[in-house]
Amino acid sequence: MKKKICVVTSSRSEYGLLLPLLKCLKAKKEVHLDIVVTGAHLLKAFGMTYRAIIDDGFSITSKIRIPLGDDSIAGMARAMSETLLKFTQLFQRSRPDILILLGDRYEIFSVATAAHINRIPIAHIHGGEVTEGAIDDAFRHAITKMSMFHFTSAKAYTRRVVQLGENPGRVFTVGALGLDNMKKINLLSKARLEKELRFKFGERNILVTFHPATLEESSAKEQCSALLEALDSFRDIKVIFTKPGADPESGGIIELIEKYVKINKGRAALFSSLGQQKYLSLLRFVDAVAGNSSSGIIEVPSFHIPTVNVGDRQAGRIHPDTVIECKPTKRSIEEALRLAFSRKFIKICKKAKNPYGDGTAAERIARILRNIKIPKNVKKRFFDLYV
Repeated sequence: MKKKICVVTSSRSEYGLLLPLLKCLKAKKEVHLDIVVTGAHLLKAFGMTYRAIIDDGFSITSKIRIPLGDDSIAGMARAMSETLLKFTQLFQRSRPDILILLGDRYEIFSVATAAHINRIPIAHIHGGEVTEGAIDDAFRHAITKMSMFHFTSAKAYTRRVVQLGENPGRVFTVGALGLDNMKKINLLSKARLEKELRFKFGERNILVTFHPATLEESSAKEQCSALLEALDSFRDIKVIFTKPGADPESGGIIELIEKYVKINKGRAALFSSLGQQKYLSLLRFVDAVAGNSSSGIIEVPSFHIPTVNVGDRQAGRIHPDTVIECKPTKRSIEEALRLAFSRKFIKICKKAKNPYGDGTAAERIARILRNIKIPKNVKKRFFDLYV
C-alpha cells in the first residue's frame, strides 16, 4: 500500500528548497504525493507563485487561501488563526500518513498545530537552527516539538534537536536541500538571463534580499533605509532586488525598494519572484549578495562569492567563511561591502567550503521516508540527555 505523503508550501523560497524533494517523492512508486499550497503563493503581490509549481509538472491537491495582506502584528495573528482553522478542516477531510513541513514561518507553525491536534505525524526539515533576530526562531523550535521525524542540515543542528528532547533515532543529518538544486537545475547563460530579466549587468553587480528582522530594536524600514543608503555609496554597482516574504513590516520594505528602483532606473531592478533557475543563475554572475536571507548563509557560499549579512536576523546559524557580518547601519554596511569587494576577501571565498552538505539531501530524505515505519499517532517520549 502506498504511503500518503502531504507536503505544504507557503512561499516561493520554501518551494524552491522543497523542489528536489518533491521530484524524488513523485518518482517513488511507493508514494502517493499530495501538495497543498497556501500563503504568499496565492497572492498577486508576491507573484502568484503557485503557477511555478504547476509549470514544474506537479498537481496541486489543495489551495488554502489565508489573509496575508495585512502585515501588522494583528494581521499576522489573524492569518495564523485562519490557517489553523482551515488546515484543521482539511486534515479532517483528508488524512495523510505523514506531513512534510520545512522551516519556521508563522503560517507553517499553524499548519503544524493543525496536524498535531489531528494526530498526524510530521516530518520537519531544517529544525535545530537558530535565527536570533526573527520571531520565526520560536516557531521553528515549536514545530520541532510537534514533529515525529527530523531532517537537519548539519550535525550541530542534529545535536540541538536531540537537546530539545527528540529521539536520536528519528533525527537524520541530511544536509541542506538548497544545495541539491545547484546540481540538478540547468543554469542560464548570462545573455539568456539578461534577456529574461530585461536587465543589463554592469561590471560589478550585487543581489539583495532583505526581510524584516522581527525581533530587532530598529524598525524594518530604518534598517532597509540604511542598506539603501549604503548601496548609494557604490554607484558603479548594479543592484538586483528580490522582494521580502510576507512578514510583519514587509510592506514598508517593498515601498522603499520600489522608490529606490524608480529613482535608479537602469541601475537597479526589483523582482517579486525569480524562481530557482533564475535565482541560482544570478549567483553565477553577481559579485556579492547582501541582505539577511538564509540563502546568503546556506546556498550562496557554494558559488564562492561574498555574503554581506545585515543585522541579527540570521544570528545563530553556522556561518561559512564567505559571510561578512555587519550591523544594520549605513556605516557598518558600507564597510562590509568594501571588504566583500576586496581582493583579499574574494580569495578567501574562492577557497571556502560549504558546511551544509553535498547536495544529496532530497534523495536521502525520500529514501528514509520510504523505509521508516510511520506511527499511527503522535505520541512520543521525551528523550532526556541526562538520564
